[in-house]
Amino acid sequence: MWEQVQETVDYIQNRTSFSPEYGVILGSGLGGFTDDMEVEFILPYNEIPNFPVSTVEGHKGALVFGTINGKKVVAMQGRFHYYEGYTMKEVTFPVRVMKYLGVEKLIVSNASGGVNSNYKVGSVVIIKDHVNMMPEHPLRGKNDSRFGPRFVNMSEPYSRKMMMKAKEIATNFGITVHDGVYLGLQGPTFETLAEYRMVKTLGCDCVGMSTVPEVIVARHMELETFGISVITDMGDAESIDSITHEEVLEAAKEAEPHVRKLIKELITQY
Repeated sequence: MWEQVQETVDYIQNRTSFSPEYGVILGSGLGGFTDDMEVEFILPYNEIPNFPVSTVEGHKGALVFGTINGKKVVAMQGRFHYYEGYTMKEVTFPVRVMKYLGVEKLIVSNASGGVNSNYKVGSVVIIKDHVNMMPEHPLRGKNDSRFGPRFVNMSEPYSRKMMMKAKEIATNFGITVHDGVYLGLQGPTFETLAEYRMVKTLGCDCVGMSTVPEVIVARHMELETFGISVITDMGDAESIDSITHEEVLEAAKEAEPHVRKLIKELITQY
C-alpha cells in the first residue's frame, strides 16, 4: 500500500501543486460544502490512480481542492463504503493519501439513524466517540510502521479541542447541536427494530454505515479528527420511521446549511 499511496500522492501533487492543511470527507447529502470553498482544482476519482469510485447516490465522486478564508482544504465529494464491496483498505485509502498531501486535521461527516430521544430528524450531532461493530478492520494484517504503530491508542478518536471549538461556534451562531456516540455497522440495510434497541442498549446515540474505518486510519497516522452527523431517521423501542435513501438525502439537505456553517467556521477559527 505504501507504494500505491506515494504513486497517488505524486500524481495529485503534479496535477495541483497543492498542500492542504484540512481534509474533509462529505457524507450523504452534504456535498454542497464545496460551494463554500474558493475552488482551485477538481479531480474526479476515476482519473486518480488507485482510487476507488463512489457508487452511491448523493456521493458525487471527486477530490476538490481550494481555500476557506485562507486555509487550504481538500474535500472528498463522496466517500467509499465497505458495503459497496470495497475492502477496508480501499475504503480508507483516501485518508492515507490526504496525510501525505499535507493534511493535519480531518473532518468527517455522515448521515445516521438516531436512537437518543433528545434527537429528531435534522438534528446535528457532534460525534464524541464511537463503537466499531463492522465485520472487518482497516488495520488487520501486517502493519507498515511508516504509516503508524501496530497498536493504536483510541482513547481520544475525536479531538476534544475541536469539539469544544465547534460547540463554541454553534453557540455563537445560534445553531443547536448535540453530542453523542456513533455506532458503525456494515449496512447497506437500515436497522431493524431489534438492532435499534441493541444500539441504545450499548450506550450509543446514533448508528450508521461509515466514518469509523476512516477515523481509525486517521488516528493510526495521528491526524487530529472531528466528526459530525446529521440525524436523518429515528428508531426507538416502539417503532421505526419508514425510511428510504431518498428521504435520508432530503433530511441531510435540510440540515446541510448548519453543518456547512459549523465546518467552515471550525476550519477558519481552529
